[in-house]
Amino acid sequence: MKRRIAIVSVVWAMTWLLVPLAAGWTALWPSVVALVSVFLLNRSITGLLLGASAGLLLLAGGNPMVAVVSGVTDHLWPALTSTWNLSVLAFTLLLGGFAALLEKGGGLQALTTGWLRRGVHGGRHIQLSAYLLGLICFFDGLANSMLVGKSISPMAEKVGVSRQKLAYIVDSTSSAVACVAVISTWIAYQLSMIREGLVQADVEGNAFALFLRSIPFNFYCWFTLILLMVVILRGWDIGPMKKFENAERPSDRALDGGSVERSSLPAVVPIGFLIIGLLVGLYLDGAEGAMAPFTLEKVSAAFGNANAALVLVVVSLLACVLGFGMNFGPIRDQGGNAGAVFLSGVRNLLRPVLILVSAWLLSSTLKGLEATDVLSGMLQSRLNGELFPLLVFVVGALISFSTGTSWGTMGILMPLALPVALGYSGGELTGVIHATIAAVFSGAVFGDHCSPFSDTTIVSSVSCGVEPMDHVRTQLPYAMIAAIFAVAVGFLPAGFGWSPYAALGVGAAGLVALPVVFGGRRTVG
Repeated sequence: MKRRIAIVSVVWAMTWLLVPLAAGWTALWPSVVALVSVFLLNRSITGLLLGASAGLLLLAGGNPMVAVVSGVTDHLWPALTSTWNLSVLAFTLLLGGFAALLEKGGGLQALTTGWLRRGVHGGRHIQLSAYLLGLICFFDGLANSMLVGKSISPMAEKVGVSRQKLAYIVDSTSSAVACVAVISTWIAYQLSMIREGLVQADVEGNAFALFLRSIPFNFYCWFTLILLMVVILRGWDIGPMKKFENAERPSDRALDGGSVERSSLPAVVPIGFLIIGLLVGLYLDGAEGAMAPFTLEKVSAAFGNANAALVLVVVSLLACVLGFGMNFGPIRDQGGNAGAVFLSGVRNLLRPVLILVSAWLLSSTLKGLEATDVLSGMLQSRLNGELFPLLVFVVGALISFSTGTSWGTMGILMPLALPVALGYSGGELTGVIHATIAAVFSGAVFGDHCSPFSDTTIVSSVSCGVEPMDHVRTQLPYAMIAAIFAVAVGFLPAGFGWSPYAALGVGAAGLVALPVVFGGRRTVG
């Protein structure tokens, strides 16, 4: 670690050597410092702040005092006083508390346990239960990983599903679902990064509308979920996973469901309110003129015109109140305190919030250095615009795998990639923009699935009782298949104007055919 710190220190100190240079490429130096720091130190906040400080030094002509004062007054303070940014911070923290209440209240565990007890306890049934519960827990990646793993692992072991297989299911339905969900602890950060990219390019646009249009292009996430369903239904065990599945045998342990019968309503009702409230709130806030009749064009326009940040905060606040009221009794019955649980969930998201603020600071310095103009000039003369989404995905995957931080990857890449894509599209918010946004998200999630440094990887392993490296080795072949399909069937054709739905259809058909073509153990049960 001392050697890594020394390398980072040298790289950061080189900033002073670049101050006298007039070369345009020095505007990209803060991103280089951030990337090297995150990679070597495995600290996303530290890396982003070091990159931002390098940018501030370049803007201040190498004067540390001027850099500090300017960093606070010209970059940090505007970010923290922005109405949009404050809404993003409030929503993220509120949903952290919301997720903690539902997890501690036991409603989701009750829903899963009740379904399992009514069904046939075969291996496939248990795996499908984990898959569906992962879809239900769309609102937070980490809470998803811990909740699903802890709820399903006792029964999985009983029917002979390996812990490694369960960890793969848990991990693959956490970040992938949260990344494409319109309401999650991720959405505020994602919208903020899209907005930062638009600000860098001086282009007006609705971040929420762009996010919605990017969802079909998020090929890695969709192919991950499709492949996982294929693996479960076909029992397709490949690579190291085959060894663990063949070695696993049913045990005599009973399902640790507890003797207290709990209701699923304390979880189902708040989640339902959150989803319906968001949809209704966005429509009511963004609709112009008469509310009816409802048409797809009218709903889409309303979502695009709505003040998404305000709606997210108001609806999430009301959902927290409802969740608190419905989970107060169940948490008290377990000897807990609902208020303390809510605050613990808020505290759990303080670190992601600090990542967000650090990303804002880095993005602000990059804008001051006009880094996107420099990068656009360098790439547009050497790379076809049709290949740009593919390049963004590959770069994002490499960054996220090397650093283990999905949010850090978004914070580094989105403010740079989106303005370049806008340059290729002539400033128009066309399909290449949606594909580029999705490519950043897809590349970031790849690292969340595969990197041994990722918090989601570690939490998924711990919740299922698996060594993290065993989980990485067993999941990596599947993640690579999804990534290859995302490149070959998704981002490459999308760059040339293919419909994302056509790409998803072709990719899904290819993934379904894989077990037939290449074989593998097929589970019955």
